[in-house]
Amino acid sequence: MRSAKLRLVRAIFAAARACAVLATAAAVASGCGAQAPRVSTPTPAQARTELAGSPAALAGLHRQASELLGGGLPAYRARLKTLRGRPVVVNAWASWCPPCRSEMPYFSRLAVRLGRRVAFVGVNVADGADRARGFLRGHYVPYPSYKDPRYAIADAIGVRVGLPTTAFYKPDGSVAFVHQGQYPSERALAADVRRYAGAS
Repeated sequence: MRSAKLRLVRAIFAAARACAVLATAAAVASGCGAQAPRVSTPTPAQARTELAGSPAALAGLHRQASELLGGGLPAYRARLKTLRGRPVVVNAWASWCPPCRSEMPYFSRLAVRLGRRVAFVGVNVADGADRARGFLRGHYVPYPSYKDPRYAIADAIGVRVGLPTTAFYKPDGSVAFVHQGQYPSERALAADVRRYAGAS
């Protein structure tokens, strides 16, 4: 009797272990339920130190670090005019978009590393202002984002298949390239900044 119970308990544990293995494999294969590793980002103090002495137009961006700005498409276009003569990297994102959240640290670090030569700007698409501000409080970036509740800016920069999307502007204000989708790594983003924004 005792050995029968022992066999039953072992069978239950074996079945439970098999289910756990299958569930884990399915999650890994689909990417569902997997948590992206937490990636460190510069602190505001570190960014201010690194970006001190930036040209006036870029320093203006840095002073608005992690702010959410209004004004829509007209304000966005006016800002681009002030940045003429500099390459510009524009990241369209939303707090409800997991890939956007995953790649945001890449933009934060590169914007600190390259922010004395390259302008970085965010566009917060179809998001609640409170949610977006809450996200930015916990995910510092050394540049502002423009609110875009109805996709006006997103349409203008060439968002076609969803978020995130990154647009690269040449110093003359023309669009050099639009990357649709998430960057898989900081290295991949840095390569496109070098290629399309001319920054090393």
